[in-house]
Amino acid sequence: MELKNLLHKNPETTDNDFWFPGRWVGGISLIIAPILFLVGMLLRMQFHFFFPQQLEAYRDHPILMMTAYNFFIVGNILLWPAILTLTRMIGKKKSQIALWGGTFVILGLFARTFHAGINHLAFQLVAVEGLDRATKTIADSYGAFNIIATLNGTIMFGWFILAIGSYLSGTLGLFRAVALGLMGALMMGVLKGTSLFSIVAATGLCLALIPLGFKVLSDGPSPGFKAITGWIIVVLATGTLLYFLGQAG
Repeated sequence: MELKNLLHKNPETTDNDFWFPGRWVGGISLIIAPILFLVGMLLRMQFHFFFPQQLEAYRDHPILMMTAYNFFIVGNILLWPAILTLTRMIGKKKSQIALWGGTFVILGLFARTFHAGINHLAFQLVAVEGLDRATKTIADSYGAFNIIATLNGTIMFGWFILAIGSYLSGTLGLFRAVALGLMGALMMGVLKGTSLFSIVAATGLCLALIPLGFKVLSDGPSPGFKAITGWIIVVLATGTLLYFLGQAG
């Protein structure tokens, strides 16, 4: 019954102060997404970041590389609730900065997700066609035009704008705002591995967002044990169903 009531009406909100994605989704995203992002980078840091070496690493360590890239892209996708939550906090005092910064970063997250699809296909080429043919195919098509490439620059400017807005609005202090802004210099593109600066940027993202996530989660009442248990069951059941549906497709 408690879960049913929670589904129909959140006790911490009214119709007038509802916001998307909400305190729980936003707060959890602020904590989990940067960690997954950083783990993905750490798992592949032993390999050179340019694409021939990334393909070679996949041939020699397929499970490790697939795990690394999956952690990275799941962290990237799960950042969208975190960015919406951050922009909401910034927007209370600096609405225009929040609007442009949040829009640019989310557009950039779409671009990274697009690149992840190309990465997956490239790794399958290694498995099916062999390393030499896969490397030649990627090399010959590396500069091919696609409309998504126009979004590559948005995420760079977006992180810088959000970093400035987070400081000016008082959402983050100077150190954590600068740490957030480091993400603006993170490389974009197909089969980009991990450099030393990639680790620095992802660590900065963790320093900026994780404490903010705990702050968001603590800003209001907590649901009861039964409600939490019910949500866990719903999430696990939904995730399992979506997994098998995805495999069937």
